[in-house]
Amino acid sequence: MKSVLSDKHFHNEKAAYEFVEKKLWADGRVCPHCGTIDNSKKLEGKSTRIGVYKCRDCRKPFTVKVGTIFESSHIKLHIWLQAIFLVSSSKKGISSNQLSRVLGITLKSAWFLSHRIREAMKDNGFSPLGGEGMIVEADETYFGKKSGGIPETRTSGKEFSKRKGDARIQKRAIVSLVERGGKVKSFHVDRADKATVASIVVNNVAKESHLHTDESRLYTGADAHVAEHHSTNHGSGEYVRGNVHSNSVEGFFGIFKRGMKGVYQHCGENHLHRYLSEFDFRYNNREKLGYNDQDRATALLKGVVGKRLTYQRTAETNV
Repeated sequence: MKSVLSDKHFHNEKAAYEFVEKKLWADGRVCPHCGTIDNSKKLEGKSTRIGVYKCRDCRKPFTVKVGTIFESSHIKLHIWLQAIFLVSSSKKGISSNQLSRVLGITLKSAWFLSHRIREAMKDNGFSPLGGEGMIVEADETYFGKKSGGIPETRTSGKEFSKRKGDARIQKRAIVSLVERGGKVKSFHVDRADKATVASIVVNNVAKESHLHTDESRLYTGADAHVAEHHSTNHGSGEYVRGNVHSNSVEGFFGIFKRGMKGVYQHCGENHLHRYLSEFDFRYNNREKLGYNDQDRATALLKGVVGKRLTYQRTAETNV
């Protein structure tokens, strides 16, 4: 079987530009400076870079990289396409060290490249999960030690009665919503209390939906927003009751934590939202929804526009 990574645009720079232009300019070549469509000419010559056009309106030169995560990057475009394919097709992620070895670039470049790709994975569109008769599962989890002081109160607002061990260690809170058989939305929150969780449900779940959770009291504030709210009691060993369960969101958390612990291992709290975007993207473009590795890479490529990430924004802490 022929490997997808043997395709020409993964190894030839001119073919890479043509491939990206075909995907991003499917409705016409757009000038990123003035927005004019199909009113530019290609500049050609021995000293001219690959893929350079000049707009006939604003007279400015541009390439398909301008206004995308590729802008101002010295990494070859065909290397970028290899990285996009590897990140989008690796179920639990691929480390910067691994990308550095596979792509033949420095670790610093691989780390920055992977963060730009995660930025492209971010879903900026708003569409509430669920709908009439549809089920949305909600749950919260905790991953990694949160920066800052030790909290004096629980999420319920009550004081800690016991101070032994790590009972008061502050953990990074994550809330995820999964549409049964559909997509996921994850949120890194400062604190998973009732008001925060209720706000997430209200703003991201359609009112006609059925909400399924565990017995946590955090979701009682969202009851009035959804059509129905059902829960299972994990504390008493009840995980499924008919079609009532939160196994889908638990399964998503399993993939996320295995990837974070086994592949990435270290993650600064200020970057956690980008890793959540990565795992959300792969889950939302998984095989059960009709996507293969090539489809996922294409979907990721179409998300690179308007998401330029400067080095200053990614280099605040090491990961």
